[in-house]
Amino acid sequence: MLSIDGTHLYGKYGGTLLVAITQDGNSNILPVAFALVEGENAESWSFFLSYLREHVTPQPGLLVISDRHNGIKAALEAPDGGWLPPAAYRAFCIRHVASNFALTFKGKDARRLLVNAAYAKTEVEFDYWFDILRSENPAMCDWANRIEYSLWTQYCDAGRRFGHMTTNISECVNSILKGVRNLPVCSLVKATYGRLAELFVRKGREAEAQMGTGQQFSQYLVKCIEANLKTARCFTVTVYDRDNSEYTVAETTPTGSFSLGTYRVSLGSKTCDCGYFQALHFPCPHALACCAYSRLTWQPYVHEVYRLSSVFGVYQMGFTPPITEGFWPPYAGPTVIPDPNMRRAREGRPRSTRIRTNMDEADPNRPKRCGLCRQPGHTRRSCPQGAGPSGTAGNQ
Repeated sequence: MLSIDGTHLYGKYGGTLLVAITQDGNSNILPVAFALVEGENAESWSFFLSYLREHVTPQPGLLVISDRHNGIKAALEAPDGGWLPPAAYRAFCIRHVASNFALTFKGKDARRLLVNAAYAKTEVEFDYWFDILRSENPAMCDWANRIEYSLWTQYCDAGRRFGHMTTNISECVNSILKGVRNLPVCSLVKATYGRLAELFVRKGREAEAQMGTGQQFSQYLVKCIEANLKTARCFTVTVYDRDNSEYTVAETTPTGSFSLGTYRVSLGSKTCDCGYFQALHFPCPHALACCAYSRLTWQPYVHEVYRLSSVFGVYQMGFTPPITEGFWPPYAGPTVIPDPNMRRAREGRPRSTRIRTNMDEADPNRPKRCGLCRQPGHTRRSCPQGAGPSGTAGNQ
């Protein structure tokens, strides 16, 4: 799974930094590739994704999560790009889909219903939320039906998302790069390269140390399994086919007075009617109940990506120390001259060019907080902890 996005640079000449991000089996955010381009368009995304496919991610079956930018669409649908099924698949960030939906249909309730339908792990759950959305306004369902279900719903993604419905991991990296986005190009590249080298060394040592203790699976998976084992619910398991590991699990409250539903579980095909088994690729509480009933271990039913050997393999790549500028070989290529018309203005505060959408709107019910003490009820000017005639700190 790859999450791709672009972030603006704040240097002298601006530009855009394209990033490709993923996660390892221990839920650690992992930067994969970067590219410096003039802006987000079809040409720049084709340049970035073609080299990404050729040199970094040649393996088949990848899923690319992104927004609905036309440049990304053109690059991924190019016949010679290598991103067409079955070599690779595409999915939309539901946060961006919901933002586009809110431009046509106002109201947070309708937007919430669309997001709930997208996060549904089964067709029954999806139909439940979609029917409520249809009762609100049939035009909303017509708008959603124009987008292929496999691009924005979780129950139709064949388990390729691993639970990732947004490009939030890309936004996390964008926030980390805020401190270097105003640097010159050389300094930006050196800082990014150095941070990546440090990250790979540190995470590789952590995975190696965990493997030395005899652990087989990542800490993230162990925590999820322990949470599933501690569910305060009662399960009644019935075996239908022992050879093919087919079961039904009746779930009830701890007192047994209320039924929570009956689910079909197939350990052979690693599926459950609740949808969590095939979406997250490790046993859900119903599958764990079947394993306990048949005295089976749950380890064989976990995807390989959650094994520590796979996590350690992610960080085996080494980084070569960059050559200092004094030892660079002579350059005989063309001379690049910066365009003075593209230079940012020196005086005054730069005008924001960000196109704001509903994703940037703050919650109106959230109280405003002071910029100094972060407490509600007053502003920075009247803050008791601020220095000035109206603050107690200033009077002292």
